[in-house]
This record gives sequence, structure tokens and C-alpha cells, in this order.
Amino acid sequence: MALSEFEVIRRFFTHRAPGAVLGVGDDAAIVRARRGMDLVVSADMLVSGRHFFRGARPAQLGHKSLAVNLSDIAAMGAAPRWATLSIALPSVNARWLTDFMDGFMRLARRHRVDLVGGDTTRGPLSICVQIIGEAPAGTALRRDRARAGDDVWVSGVIGDAALALAALKGRIRLTAGERRQVEEKLHAPVPRVALGTALRGVARGTIDVSDGLIADLRHICERSRVSAAVRLDRIPVSATMRHYLERPVARAALLAGGDDYELCFTARRSQRDAVARIGRGLRIRLSRIGRIVSAGAQAAVTATDAGGKPVRLRRAGFDHFG
Repeated sequence: MALSEFEVIRRFFTHRAPGAVLGVGDDAAIVRARRGMDLVVSADMLVSGRHFFRGARPAQLGHKSLAVNLSDIAAMGAAPRWATLSIALPSVNARWLTDFMDGFMRLARRHRVDLVGGDTTRGPLSICVQIIGEAPAGTALRRDRARAGDDVWVSGVIGDAALALAALKGRIRLTAGERRQVEEKLHAPVPRVALGTALRGVARGTIDVSDGLIADLRHICERSRVSAAVRLDRIPVSATMRHYLERPVARAALLAGGDDYELCFTARRSQRDAVARIGRGLRIRLSRIGRIVSAGAQAAVTATDAGGKPVRLRRAGFDHFG
């Protein structure tokens, strides 16, 4: 028997929300920010055929739809608290929804995020998550605080998700083991929430790497009115990426691929020890890949190889309207 909209909401989207005054069930949720906190709000859409393949595994899709939003909150140095989920479905498939929400709620519980509302409708598969976090007043990380002389850092390894996408599209051939490794980064990214909060007071310009390393670093430069220089050989990569790095498709994945959901940030040279301590404490690899080289209205990012030769790319990153 077909389920009605309200039966779908009750069965799949209604969960306990202990951190909210009122969760799912009314026209709107009620949440209360803690004293002395700023609210940090973001939203992201995932659209079938644009952000994920048709037939994507629902549990992975549920995970990723929340993970990309948690990554935005991490880039702001905030602690996530509440989320809303709006989803358009071609039809009501109970098994698909059960698996999707299992992936979504497993990650939500890991980060103590309450699902407090949203919307459902019939249509092409599209997912929109809004997330709300908190940061002590005046401490949220931003893109516009980078300054000339800052180091440029990045977390984790870069490029594996884009390399996986290139393999899925037939642009590069990987072994079965290599594909499993890089596809994990594509389908189940790990949002760096703990790193973001640890970087408060240490990092200056900060962003998550979602559209491509060079493109996202350029966003910091544009907001901060600075330019940056990056060394290709200092960008942290996996063994799989290193094996293929001389190929143009792999180099493009590294510098312009996106979907990494690692944090890229700048910090004063005097903060190098502090950054290293944070990385050790969280057991996260943090790599110094370049520096902020100048201030001025013309924001630019240049990349060079180990010998100082410029690295040129046909595109800098992902463009939703490209």
C-alpha cells in the first residue's frame, strides 16, 4: 500500500531531538542557542545526475548528504547542533528510505546533530540539507582573515575522490584495490569537525575543499584580498594518487577535482608548533603546502612543481553552472 506524505515523515524522518525545544511534528522546529554563542548556518543540495550517479547506494548518499554540510560547519570552526532535510523523491521506496536514513542518522548521532525538520515532495531525486551550528561569539573561522606571510595548510590527503570519479567515468584505469580505496573517499567523506573547532584562534583564512584545492584556496584569497603560492610536491597524496600523478587526469584531480572535504587554512608562521600539536592530538595529517605571498585587489593562486616550474591547469575547480 502506498504511503502518504505524513506517513513517510512519521516513519522515516521523525527522530528524537534532545537538543531542540521542539523537533519534527509542527510547522517549524524550536531550537535555543546557548548563552554566548553565535549561530552558524549553511545549506547544500545534492541533485541526481549532477552530484551523484543515478543508482547510488542510499546509505552512502544519506551519509554524504549530511557530511558535506558538516564539512561547511567544520570550516567555520563551529560545533554542529541541528539539521533539516528536504528531499524530492520520484516515488516512495521504503527500503531505499530506510537505508538512506540509516546512513544519514548514523553520522548525525556521531556528531550529536538533531534532525529537527524539513520537507518532502515528489520529483526528480534531490536532497537539500540545512545545518545549524554554534561557535563562541566572535570566534568562528572565516575566509577573509588570511594575511601576507601566512602559511597555507591542508588536512588529510587531496584528490582521491576526484580520481575515483575519473575512474568511474572511464578516464583512468585503476586496479580493483585502488578503486576501493579512492571510492571510499568519494562516497563516504569524513567531515573534519573536531579539527575545525580546534583551529579556533590558530587558523586565519579557512575553507573546506569541495570544489577543488586551487579554486577553494582562491576563494580565501578573494575574500582576504591576497595571493597564494602552492608547491605541488608538498600537497599530501595517497599512494594511489602518487602512482598516477604524472598523468594529466590525476594531476587535475589533485589540484582541481574537489569532493575532498578536507580543510584548507592559513596561519601565521608563529603558529606552526600549535598546528602540529593539533594534528598530533587529533591524529590528522596536516601539511604545509604553500604561503600567502602578497596583499592587493588581484587575488591569484600559483602552483609550481618541486623545481619551481609553473603547473598549468585547464580549469581550476568544479563549477555548478559549468
